[in-house]
Amino acid sequence: MIYPTDFEQKIEFDIIKNQVKRYCLSNMGTEKVENISLITDLDLLKLKLSKTDEFKTILIKYDEFPTDNYIDSRDIINKTQITGAIIEANELFSLKKSLETIKAILRFFTNHKDEFPVLEGSIKSVKVHSFVLDKINSIISSSGKIKDNASPELNNVRRDIRHKRASISKVLNSVLSHAKSNDWVDKDLSASIVNGRTVIPIESTYKRKIKGLIQDVSGTGKTTFIEPEEVVELNNQIVDLEQNERHEIYKILKQFTEEITPYADDLLSSYEFMAEIDFIRAKAKFAIATKSIKPGISNKKIISLNNARHPILYLKFLGQQREVVPLNVEINDRQRLILISGPNAGGKSIALKTVVLLQYMFQNGLLIPVGGGSDLGIFNNFFIDIGDEQSLENDLSTYSSHLMNMKHFLKNADENTLVFIDEFGTGTEPMLGGAIAESVLEELNSKKPFGVITTHYTNLKHFAAFADGIENAAMLFDTGKIEPIYKLDVGKPGSSFSFETARKIGIPENVLQRAEDKAGKANIEFDKHLRQLLRDKKYWEDKRYQIKSKDSKLENILEKYQKDLSEIKKLKKEIIAKAKQEAVDIVKNANREIENTIKQIKIANAEKEKTKEIRREFESKKHKLKNIKTEDNIVETKLQSVNQRLSKFENEKPKKVEIDNSIIRISDKVRLIESNNVGEVVEINNKNAVVAFGNLLTSISLKKLEKVSNNEYKRLNKSGVTKNTTSNYTMAKRANFTPNIDLRGERVDEALSRVVQFIDEALMFGYSNLTILHGTGTGALKQAIRQYLNTLEFVASAKDEKIELGGAGITVVKLDI
Repeated sequence: MIYPTDFEQKIEFDIIKNQVKRYCLSNMGTEKVENISLITDLDLLKLKLSKTDEFKTILIKYDEFPTDNYIDSRDIINKTQITGAIIEANELFSLKKSLETIKAILRFFTNHKDEFPVLEGSIKSVKVHSFVLDKINSIISSSGKIKDNASPELNNVRRDIRHKRASISKVLNSVLSHAKSNDWVDKDLSASIVNGRTVIPIESTYKRKIKGLIQDVSGTGKTTFIEPEEVVELNNQIVDLEQNERHEIYKILKQFTEEITPYADDLLSSYEFMAEIDFIRAKAKFAIATKSIKPGISNKKIISLNNARHPILYLKFLGQQREVVPLNVEINDRQRLILISGPNAGGKSIALKTVVLLQYMFQNGLLIPVGGGSDLGIFNNFFIDIGDEQSLENDLSTYSSHLMNMKHFLKNADENTLVFIDEFGTGTEPMLGGAIAESVLEELNSKKPFGVITTHYTNLKHFAAFADGIENAAMLFDTGKIEPIYKLDVGKPGSSFSFETARKIGIPENVLQRAEDKAGKANIEFDKHLRQLLRDKKYWEDKRYQIKSKDSKLENILEKYQKDLSEIKKLKKEIIAKAKQEAVDIVKNANREIENTIKQIKIANAEKEKTKEIRREFESKKHKLKNIKTEDNIVETKLQSVNQRLSKFENEKPKKVEIDNSIIRISDKVRLIESNNVGEVVEINNKNAVVAFGNLLTSISLKKLEKVSNNEYKRLNKSGVTKNTTSNYTMAKRANFTPNIDLRGERVDEALSRVVQFIDEALMFGYSNLTILHGTGTGALKQAIRQYLNTLEFVASAKDEKIELGGAGITVVKLDI
């Protein structure tokens, strides 16, 4: 609720809006400023302020943001919804320019992706269909003229018009040449157009010398415009052609209007986006002009202003090379109402208006001129009573107006309300007015609103000194110079400095002395005693607040300790349970580990060092298990059983074991089944193994290999079989290798395995230019192959074959060797 109806005029927010409008680039942005409204939703307010703050950064950091052709084309688009309406050529040109601006705005955010996340969120729903802009560009030129090739018919008509005009030009040149030679017309005269027809201006004296039709006569009658009879028919033909031209343009524009009808909603949304951008930009420009920032946004009821300046006063003083004295004020749960007192012209009203205006600007999504550390919350209601009426004849009605406002405040104020009252209680007899004001303030305070009140009444200052939620504040005064300082000091009441001001002005001392006697020394000293009383009150209130704060912290600490203790106990149980489970798992796996160890020892022919190493590992595990307490003795019993089995095996005489040829592992020695070629396995991929035959690495199916012992491997190597076989194998491979491979129809994993071998062999045999035929299909095989090739440092390039040689179905690979 905003009260009264002229609230914005009273706080001068209408001036702020007019200032923002000055920065708008279109009537759309101006409409947005005019329709600005109070925001009470916290998330929406954060969004609005963040957008303006981000745009402020854009204006400071970048110069290339589009600012031309913010043309409101919404009425043009709405024509598509009207039967029989068409978009005219000039409207089409406006549509073209404005859509290009929208596209340029979107391009800016694309070029600065992730730099302005809040503003970028606004562009996701914006659609500028390429078809619309392409269609416009096919019809109209960059200068706004309908293109000749907008349609074949238009092109033909315009060509005929040009030919006819060229013929007319030849005939006229002949007629003019004859007229000039007879001095019927001036030597520098040329033909002109009258009523759409080509004519010759000739002195009326000689008008009978040229046969033709008189199309017009000058105002003075001295010049007659004659259409020579030789060009009458040609002009008639041009008139007909021009009519055909207009008809064809109409058809083109009508067709365009109908074709973009389905896009009307999206186009209107894009202009709403342009309006929003114009609006946000204007707010950002105003923020820069007033040195405004985005303050802290609180979910509490608070107004904390640090180095705040009244924006209108700031701009006014800027032109006068003066500075505004900054305002610091805090309104919160402890001091909901700030009662400002002090001398006349001391800045009380400016302080009040600064608070209300900045809070209202903030809740309308505008950045505000404050310093860092300022925080503001959200309020639902804004009530203001400013005593602007000063004429004596209206005193009664003015006071009645104040009372009506107070009635509204008392009826509608609550803890979500901000109230601002300037010169509270004035307008009537001071003693009675002060009493009523005190009673109203007491009742108003019980409703727990927030706000600022200014007053001269001593009884209100006294009431505030003892009332919870109300804090006295003073506009400071230089008692030496007897002039205001315009600084607000919260925590103590202000004096009116009536006698000091009177002395400075020059009121006779004897008059002031009699005034002091009439007022009484106690009344004059009242402000002094009140300030002392408030100082003591503030001291004890601060003490009480500190104690309350410490009690709250202590409660939080105790609660945290209790929570931590509970979590520790829970964690202890979980650790013990986990340890027990680990013990049980180890026990379960112990037999399997021993069986595996025994098998390894057998394969290694029971080497003593290996056995000792395994024993040490097992003793370590056994030590860990013994330290775990369980409800029964299962772990210890299992350990003893396993330990006995291991000791028994260690005391046995090692037996010779045969190598299991059915399983091939990495580092195994193997032989090609169809030859005596032996090698070592360096890698296993599914059903294939990569085997090192001397210096040659090759991928071979596991079915073609058999495991051999170390002695057999050494024997075959020593006999030179491997070397010769490898050489022969390499020669055979080289002879059979081709720099092309066909993978069509294969699964991705099979194809990649072949590509790996293909690239390895190409490197081995020195081939640098390769082709991989994978076909087009779904593109999955091509993508997998390209991804693999991109991981290889020695692949210089991998791209599509030329179109005439296979295009995207073939990858051409260039190796850097």
